[in-house]
Amino acid sequence: MSLLSKLKCITVDVTGTLIAYKGELGDYYCMAAKSVGLPCPDYKRMHEAFKDAYTNMAKRYPCFGHAAKIPNIDWWRSCVKDSFIKAGYNYDDETFEKVFRRIYSSFGSAAPYSVFPDSQPFLRWAREKGLIVGIVSNAEYRYQDVILPALGLNKGSEWDFGVFSGIIGIEKPDPKIYKIALEMAGNIAPEESLHIGDSMRKDYLPARSIGMHALLLDRFKTPDAESWRNSGAPVLPDLAAAKDWIVKQEEVPAAEQV
Repeated sequence: MSLLSKLKCITVDVTGTLIAYKGELGDYYCMAAKSVGLPCPDYKRMHEAFKDAYTNMAKRYPCFGHAAKIPNIDWWRSCVKDSFIKAGYNYDDETFEKVFRRIYSSFGSAAPYSVFPDSQPFLRWAREKGLIVGIVSNAEYRYQDVILPALGLNKGSEWDFGVFSGIIGIEKPDPKIYKIALEMAGNIAPEESLHIGDSMRKDYLPARSIGMHALLLDRFKTPDAESWRNSGAPVLPDLAAAKDWIVKQEEVPAAEQV
């Protein structure tokens, strides 16, 4: 019996699976600085500083400050300010606020993202097959409320429910986020569900750990993909290939997939 005939629910990661970033971080920081008459920050320094600042904020206040009840905009304000300081740019408060507002607005819109051409067709196909489609993402509320709809990925036509770390306070790779997804899907059994993502650690392993089927996408030919395959994970180039795999795959008991 095919896997498709057994499935009731598919959950999908967002960044790297459905959408991708356009350009570089420095592009958006540069536009924000130039909008108030400042020169562009150095791209490399800005990128490294942001990675460091984001990692620190995520450790101190995970899930975008959910547990600490930090407003989303304040979490990002601290992260962006620390990024500029680490990169060597210490603007006065008024100037920084203008720059920050431009950055915050940009990343809360469709501007920095592009949708993979197979994303909408795949999600619609799954729903047409009667499957419940969920989004599972380590993202803040704007992905659900603004960004995905602005990109043409709408609740009700492309997906049925979303589990976003900034809203629920749990993030991948914690398997609880997948258990919440199955509950939101209507208490679907793990063996009747499939998760698709692009990270072995955040997507494949935690989904498999609770008994879900899972596969990985390798859209950018990552060097890690070979080790994913060697560990037994199905690794496919895109969602069109995932669709074919789901249709043709014979169901394998979950215990035999690891």
